[in-house]
Amino acid sequence: MPSARLSVVVTRRLPEPVETRMRELFDVRLRETDAPMTREELARAVKQTDVLVPTLSDRIDASLIAQAGDRLKLIANYGAGVDHIDVGTARQHGILVSNTPGVSADDTADMTMALILSVTRRLPEGLAVMQTGNWGGWSPTALLGGRIAGRRLGILGMGRIGQAVARRAAAFGMQVHYHNRRRLRPEIEESLQATYWESLDQMVARMDVISINCPHTPSTFHLMNARRLKLMKPEAVIVNTSRGEVIDENALTRMLRAGEIAGAGLDVYEHGADINPRLRELKNVVLLPHMGSATVEGRIEMGEKVIINIKTFDDGHRPPDQVVPSML
Repeated sequence: MPSARLSVVVTRRLPEPVETRMRELFDVRLRETDAPMTREELARAVKQTDVLVPTLSDRIDASLIAQAGDRLKLIANYGAGVDHIDVGTARQHGILVSNTPGVSADDTADMTMALILSVTRRLPEGLAVMQTGNWGGWSPTALLGGRIAGRRLGILGMGRIGQAVARRAAAFGMQVHYHNRRRLRPEIEESLQATYWESLDQMVARMDVISINCPHTPSTFHLMNARRLKLMKPEAVIVNTSRGEVIDENALTRMLRAGEIAGAGLDVYEHGADINPRLRELKNVVLLPHMGSATVEGRIEMGEKVIINIKTFDDGHRPPDQVVPSML
């Protein structure tokens, strides 16, 4: 007699190929709408399933995990970041946590370069002129931006995404610099043409562009605080495709409004969708709705990693992308 299939609850709509494959493999309960689950729905889900598949919009904290009982055994996160999951508490309750690292590095790096170009070349302003029908033709002095070749790019966080940004920036002729928790091996530095700065303050003060590519952890919260933002050159710009909490958003807004920083390109925000309304008013700011990993290919690959993690767990083995507290 065949064994019962693993029970899986998915908290958000996923790409159709991913949902189809999950139906084939598991006793899966898929989300009918793309609205995030309420707290009450999440509480019911953790009590009724073997595996929960959340996304970054779901807060899986200690209080929620305490309600899970004995059935929930795996939290297979759809995404690389796990700062919305209390991994330590999950492990104390015997619940494994997995994620999907490495999938979105190239997609996010592409978006980082898109934001750098958008801010320095004033693309949104050009689009606005065309969409309002106010373009009167070419002019030698209209909407002058800046050339990125030769500019110093300071990358904060040199993991998979940071290195992917470095490769793209070098191809654009930018000078690549970086600050990281650990210095890269010499051969990697050489291949990326990257210069290491032990002091983040010293790097920030000398860069033309700052790119945030580090995860959100207790040590990176407001890493770019008001004091450090003030170290930036007035003509410099900052881009964030990582986690909004790394930048003090209110301090950044004040400095952009005062002209103390030339511009910003943001795909993530400190308080999620609750964005500082004053940011929306600024012409020197490009705001995107968390699109960094939003490619069809990337989202399907993320789903495939989730499925592999669940299937490996179901076969009695450790998920290949298991997250442990020491990794955070």
